[in-house]
Amino acid sequence: MKAPQLAAGIFTFDDQERALLIEGSSRKRLWSNMFNAIGGHIERGEDIFDAAYRELEEETGIKEILLQFCGQIMIDVRDDLGVALFLFRGIYLEGRLTPSPEGSLFWKHIDALNEIKLVEDLTYLLPSVYEYNTGDPLIVGKYHYDQKGNLIVNFR
Repeated sequence: MKAPQLAAGIFTFDDQERALLIEGSSRKRLWSNMFNAIGGHIERGEDIFDAAYRELEEETGIKEILLQFCGQIMIDVRDDLGVALFLFRGIYLEGRLTPSPEGSLFWKHIDALNEIKLVEDLTYLLPSVYEYNTGDPLIVGKYHYDQKGNLIVNFR
């Protein structure tokens, strides 16, 4: 198996119990027309915080926010491909959002997430990251797909 790809997932919340999500453009190969967290691949020369802040600014225009590292998930995408996803949490209270070609931005209430088409792992991740507090143990887990293509999620 090759070394895993590295990615940052940024979960941004406001003081009204809403999460900032991006609805993927219909032109995207993966997760088109589905709601996802902000994020993307970690580029050469970046640490995980550099990547998280860059992705957040590229996809939302948000620059001034304190991000908190809150965990890491290993995802076995295929037999020969894995992704290490580093999780970040931030609170954003004011300012104008700037959409990107990646998709449209929406604030969605935490209690209404079952009403939208979420990328399947967000059903597990969003509540965990939302409830995460400084001093809590890091969120650590792994995902894989069974032979029928069902997502299997395990958290420590």
